[in-house]
Amino acid sequence: MHFEEIRDRIRGPGFRPFRLHLSDGRAFEVPHPEFIAATSRVIAVLSETGPSELIDPAHVVSLEEVDGQGAPR
Repeated sequence: MHFEEIRDRIRGPGFRPFRLHLSDGRAFEVPHPEFIAATSRVIAVLSETGPSELIDPAHVVSLEEVDGQGAPR
């Protein structure tokens, strides 16, 4: 997945919650744009309940739109 697609999803109008799926099978919820920061070298996903995760953008294989409760749309 290209970094520009991730960046556009974060910055674009009408943000919708999504889940990042990684090449190792892990997935991370992004309920609001304040929970993610991304550059072409690293993506930081923040959590209300635990530490943040630093992710290499090359390992993001897909984005899945979810509703406000984390269920797929």
